[in-house]
Amino acid sequence: MKLGTENKKKTILAGVLAVVAAGLLIYQFSGGSNATPDPTAPIVPAARGKAGRKPISLAHSLDPTLRFDLLKSSEDMTYKGNGRNIFSSQAPPPDIPKPVQSALQQQAAQQPPPPPPIDLKFYGYEGPKNGSKRIFLLKGEDIFLAKEGDIVDRRYKILHVGPTSVEVQDVLTNNTQTIPLSAG
Repeated sequence: MKLGTENKKKTILAGVLAVVAAGLLIYQFSGGSNATPDPTAPIVPAARGKAGRKPISLAHSLDPTLRFDLLKSSEDMTYKGNGRNIFSSQAPPPDIPKPVQSALQQQAAQQPPPPPPIDLKFYGYEGPKNGSKRIFLLKGEDIFLAKEGDIVDRRYKILHVGPTSVEVQDVLTNNTQTIPLSAG
């Protein structure tokens, strides 16, 4: 029966590795003076005991009596949270800033919009110089013939006819506008 020890190099290497592994296990589980410190123990600055001995660990120097002065200082503290519910997994909604209106925007909001301009053109007039004159008004391709007091295009009332202008009132918005005589 073969034990696998025919290759002497592999056998020696396996033995050395077994000795190193055994040494590491003994070092880890030994409770010697070079053992790692307790991670739960608080860290204390380098305080020395009598005659310059090793530093004293805080875990070994704790006084088991209650210190009411420390308890009182912790009772006086009040929790000032930020309003977030710690038991909710959703984030609070973001604050929506309110728009700031300037004085000009507020004044513009208070005033009604200006009425639309009258889109008629005074094209000319006909009739005697001292009698009632009839005027020609142009809107787009439409031509209207009117005299004072007439309503044109079911919206505009002719108030006064002069030799170079006509005064027209928009009956829907009560907007009065003077239209000059246009050449054309």
